[in-house]
Amino acid sequence: MYICLCRGITDQDIKDAMQNGAQSYREVREMLDLGTCCGKCAPEAKALISDELAQIAARISVAA
Repeated sequence: MYICLCRGITDQDIKDAMQNGAQSYREVREMLDLGTCCGKCAPEAKALISDELAQIAARISVAA
């Protein structure tokens, strides 16, 4: 699903950026140039990033 129409960034692009080390909205924004045009994608992108961080934390706690 497209999150940022201006830049053509999908939810999978954001997830991939997080798998490649991005740990915050700022880091994802810097990696993908996300939210730098109109900014309408920022709330949805932040929610997706928050969900992904929670899932990563859950996987880490289960593994420990």
